[in-house]
Amino acid sequence: MAVKQLSDGGADGVVLGQSDDKVSLYGGTPVVQRSSSVQATSLVSASAWTSAHHAAFLEVMNTLEGLKAWKGSA
Repeated sequence: MAVKQLSDGGADGVVLGQSDDKVSLYGGTPVVQRSSSVQATSLVSASAWTSAHHAAFLEVMNTLEGLKAWKGSA
């Protein structure tokens, strides 16, 4: 099945994907929504950089890279 372009150029924007849809940006291969236990971790009360911060930051990076919203390499 070919990838479907959703934008009609309207001023209100575009909603991409439902809970089980695959989504991609910038012509990348569509992927399912990521889920990880690190996403449920609250880092709000932490006062120092910990391994939990590192894991959460890596998950954000991997999610953005998976969507092709962030190019992971030069």
